Amino acid sequence: MELYSSYISRLIGELSVLPGIGNKSAQRLAFHIINMPKDKVENLAGAMIEARNNIRYCKCCYTLTDSEICPVCADEKRDHTQIMVVENTRDMTAYEKTGKYEGVYHVLHGAINPSLGIGPGDIRLPDLIKRLQSVDAREVIIATNSSIEGETTAMYISKLIKPTGIKVTRIASGVPVGGELENIDEITLSRALDARVEL
Repeated sequence: MELYSSYISRLIGELSVLPGIGNKSAQRLAFHIINMPKDKVENLAGAMIEARNNIRYCKCCYTLTDSEICPVCADEKRDHTQIMVVENTRDMTAYEKTGKYEGVYHVLHGAINPSLGIGPGDIRLPDLIKRLQSVDAREVIIATNSSIEGETTAMYISKLIKPTGIKVTRIASGVPVGGELENIDEITLSRALDARVEL
């Protein structure tokens, strides 16, 4: 027996596919949205559609942005010879919040994970190698997560870049093993950056 109308069931179904949203959370969100004023729902829907239609990858670092080049890459005051490699835009944002890093980034949009069939060509790794061939980089800081996938990705990147003569460093272990960068406080991230080690 159908508990809700088809519209409510569809809304719950659509919300439940979002990461971290189970069926109960989807139900709560659905009923909250239904009880919101109509103009607020339209604003929410409009913001989602506009973001989806207008957000793209920065053509330099591949973070998500609404312009051809993101504000970090466009900033001439940043040190463009120092590139920090992160798994996703949220990790980049976490480092930006520290206010301590003055270089630029490269966002992989994932990590190597053979068990899921994700190889080096499935993330933005070829784009990093191409970028390093066209810029005068002096250091690549690998700031992937301290997970098995993050460590695998870090070692792979190190093996690719070291022969080029570019200095390769890894953020220090102030970041706990298995920890996600986006959930770590700014002080810990700053210390990890300061204590990075050459690979």
